[in-house]
Amino acid sequence: MPVNYATPAADQLFPVAGVRLGVAAAEIRKKNRRDLTLVALDAGCTVAGVFTQNRFCAAPVQICRKHLAGGQEIRALIVNTGIANAGTGEPGRQAAQETCEAVGQLLGIAAGQVLPFSTGVILELLPVERIRAGLPAVFADLKADNWHGAAHGIMTTDTVAKAASRRLTVNGKTVTISGVSKGAGMIKPNMATMLGFLATDAGIAQPLLDKLVKEAADTSFNCITVDGDTSTNDSYVMIASGQSGASFAAETDAGWAEIKAAIIAVSVELAQAIVRDGEGATKFITVAVQGGRDIEECRKVGYAIGHSPLVKTAFFASDPNLGRILAAVGYAGIGDLDVDGVKVWLDDVLVAEKGGRAAAYREEDGARVMAQAEITVRVDLGRGMALANVYTCDFSYDYVKINADYRS
Repeated sequence: MPVNYATPAADQLFPVAGVRLGVAAAEIRKKNRRDLTLVALDAGCTVAGVFTQNRFCAAPVQICRKHLAGGQEIRALIVNTGIANAGTGEPGRQAAQETCEAVGQLLGIAAGQVLPFSTGVILELLPVERIRAGLPAVFADLKADNWHGAAHGIMTTDTVAKAASRRLTVNGKTVTISGVSKGAGMIKPNMATMLGFLATDAGIAQPLLDKLVKEAADTSFNCITVDGDTSTNDSYVMIASGQSGASFAAETDAGWAEIKAAIIAVSVELAQAIVRDGEGATKFITVAVQGGRDIEECRKVGYAIGHSPLVKTAFFASDPNLGRILAAVGYAGIGDLDVDGVKVWLDDVLVAEKGGRAAAYREEDGARVMAQAEITVRVDLGRGMALANVYTCDFSYDYVKINADYRS
């Protein structure tokens, strides 16, 4: 079960004017499972995305990048689960392109106006004929208030659907933000085996949206790790329909700071939901690193702690094994780190300072914190003013079981 997370009810996920979503079961890999999702966009939407940094990126990622760079107005997103269409070479690219062509024919738009997304098993070719057969049903299901269905339709090993919404008033206009994400394993910073889609009815100029999606990803999806594996398919896409009447062309525009903060907050919520539902996770851990010379070295330390199997298994066992945490700080890659100036806390308990165990630390205090479902590891590097957060989870027996059985 996910750590302190439940899917919002359907009526808690607000429609975004200009965006309709449909979900259907196309039997792409398994029967009786919603595995095909279509997002149809009205004319006038701006769209931006960020994608995996894995060089072995999947065919749909390659096609998405191509279509976004092509300059045509994006009018649809098509998402399948079950088969990732990764490691499939030129036949995989053809399959992704054929999927876009089929969606284009259905909606009366060009194939270059469609963005394809896939998630699931790698090295298996996408069965385009099943997607074509499922498109009429997914088209018939299109409606604005279908974010709840879409959150379920993009799941793979997720145990719960992940979604979030916000409404706020800016410049006298009510602005809506809704989003969904999926992911539970093969999760590492610089994106992961995750898909995320966020839409707002604010109008956001393309250059501003291009910048925002990167900034939002850097403080959300690029700050999570479940197992340290970077996927081939990860994608995060933002859509701005402009139908609320609130529009923004520059960061200096009145109300932009509020819109930006709300979009980033939804992004963080969607990203944290992935970690809370990490495969086999029993604990949600925030690694808060401060006192760095820059954000990058803070993140190095956060990732080192969050990636460490030894640290993660200690959290699962509720064992305050401080040596594992200190070792991760030490090998994070800061060559001139003065370890005597480093301090480490488990929640409010100071556990290490001056190069070793804190004089006032008691083992029972550490054990008390480690037994909690949510834990914060705070590290002060004592060398600057920068700070950064990384979100992770523990490693349990079930992580091995889930991944050993994944293809069966």
